[in-house]
This record gives sequence, structure tokens and C-alpha cells, in this order.
Amino acid sequence: MSERITPQDVLRALGALRDAERQQDIVALGMVKDVEVGDNRVSLTLQVPNPQAAATERWVRAARQVIQQLGVAEVQVGVAPLAASGPNPQAALIPQVKYTIAVASGKGGVGKSTVAANLAVALALAGNKVGLMDADVYGPSIPTLMGGRQEPRVVEGKIEPPVEFGVKMISMGYFLPKNDAVIWRGPMLHKTVRQFLGDVRWGELDFLMMDLPPGTGDIQLSLCQTVALTGAVIVSTPQDLALNVASKAIGMFQKLNVPILGLVENMSYYVCPGCGRRDDIFGHGGARQAAEKLGFPFLGEIPLDVQIRAESDGGRPVAVDRTTACGRAFHDVAAKMVAEVRARSGEVKPEILIE
Repeated sequence: MSERITPQDVLRALGALRDAERQQDIVALGMVKDVEVGDNRVSLTLQVPNPQAAATERWVRAARQVIQQLGVAEVQVGVAPLAASGPNPQAALIPQVKYTIAVASGKGGVGKSTVAANLAVALALAGNKVGLMDADVYGPSIPTLMGGRQEPRVVEGKIEPPVEFGVKMISMGYFLPKNDAVIWRGPMLHKTVRQFLGDVRWGELDFLMMDLPPGTGDIQLSLCQTVALTGAVIVSTPQDLALNVASKAIGMFQKLNVPILGLVENMSYYVCPGCGRRDDIFGHGGARQAAEKLGFPFLGEIPLDVQIRAESDGGRPVAVDRTTACGRAFHDVAAKMVAEVRARSGEVKPEILIE
């Protein structure tokens, strides 16, 4: 087996197996659990409604076949009944939201919030209904990045989110006095996450983008326990240190069964506006190489450009103008992310129907 086979490769292969009755692939249905990749072997568990049903045997056989096509010699597919569950918490909190996407990083200072804001704007300009949830309660920057010209208001007991550039937004930055620090433990953070989801009038959305704090703390855990995330976008700079720390964020999402939609290399390169000379100030291509090594999609490069800094400080994301090089870069990343989401959700028709 190639050393580059990863659990993500396995999930991507299994995404071709579609349940004809429920019209979704078995990964999107949450049937695939405990994927482990070893030396020339893959093991996983299929959670099924009835382990004794004839369809179960067909699913197991089909799963073995698509994984063996990756070059794996030994494939072990266990079967377990679906665990009994109560009402879907996501359906109760955000019933009209189609896709939930976390934008995350392993460390601060890599421009994660700037990427989240610009991706949200790019999605809105492409005709999607978009929300942006600033879950970085320690350093809420979304109101600044998006202009903050409007304030949230309460309508019929719920928060009506302000709209900037076609994007509905919520952030702790609206509710804290300027320069106040948030010093909260896990229970308060968990409560805030639930309020930002269930107490905000998001309405019908195609995408709810979630700007997470850097690292692997309580907010990330609470969010993954509260809603079934469609996936995560990991933001890094080309530096080895940033990439090493980003791998920890990736590992956290994998443990929480959140798909990695891809990596974005921010501050990828600098082009002198005067002479046109290009400099790789923080190195270049590290995130692409890491994505290839780990088996994740590479979503694109965002340049280190004074225009991004200046317009972000002024509350106007550069993605508003897709004719500029910086604006196009964010639109390209957003398009690749959407393609990955649609492929994983079954909107791109897979090859194998399991009836």
C-alpha cells in the first residue's frame, strides 16, 4: 500500500457508495466509523440499521472492493447496529442550514479570520445564502473585518443578525465593551456556542461559516458535539512551525469525525507593487506539500498583500472585488471548497448505488 493512503482517502473512496433508498452516500449518512490505516491494511466499522439485513452484506462487500482499489491488501469491515439516539440537536438549533463549515488553524497569527470573512463574502457573491459565526470569543475580529456598520437586535426573543456584504453575522465582539477580555471556562464557552446557533435568527442558509479560535480547545470540542459539521478548512502559512501546529488541528478534527475539506496557504508569497518582484517571505508551497502528504485537498494560495491588510482594517473584505488578484484568490478557494462539499454530500453523483 502506498504510504500516502490516509483515513481521508478511505472516506473519499467510500463516498462513492450511495444508499439508493436514502439518496446519500454512506459517509454522509454517518455509517462509517473507526477508520484505521496500517501497514497495507485498513479496518473500519459500518453502523447499519439492521446488521442481519441483506443490504448489509452488499454494503460490506462494496466497501471492501472500493478500498482494495486503493491498493490495500487487507480490508477488515466490521458491522454494528446504529446507536439509539434522540432528536437531532442540529435540526433543533439550525434546521434551515444546509452546510456548516469550520475555518480553523493550529496557531494564531495565520490570518484565519480574514480567510473566513472573505470566503463568506465570496460564497454570497456566488449567489449563496451565507452566515458567518465568529466563534473566536477570545479575539472576536469579524465585526472589524466586515465593517460592523450594523448591530444585532432582538426580534421576538431571538437575535436578528446584522448583514454585511450579503452575509448574516454574529460575534461576541458585538456584546463586549471594547478591550474587555473574555476569561471563561468550558461551560460558559459551550453555552455561547449553543446561543450563537440556536438563539440567532439564521433562517435559510446554504453555508454557515464558523471562524474558530486557534488551537484545539473547548470551543472546538463544544461545536463538534453540538452540530454535525460538514467539514473543516485548515488555514496555515508556508512556515514549518505553522504547518506542524496545523497538523494538530487536523488530528483533532479527525478524532471528532469531522471531514477535512482542505488546506489554504495564507501569506503564501509577496509581489512588490513597485517592481513586480516576487518574494517568498515565509517560504512557499508548504501547505500544498502538507496537503499532498496527508491526503487532503489543497484549496489554494492567498498572497501576502498590503491591500488585504488595508481593506480588512477598513472593514471591506477584498473578496468584494473579484477583479483584483487578491479577490480572485479568495473566490478560487471558495469555488474549490464548494466543489469538495458537493462531492462529499452526494450532489456529485457517485458511481455505485447500494440498493
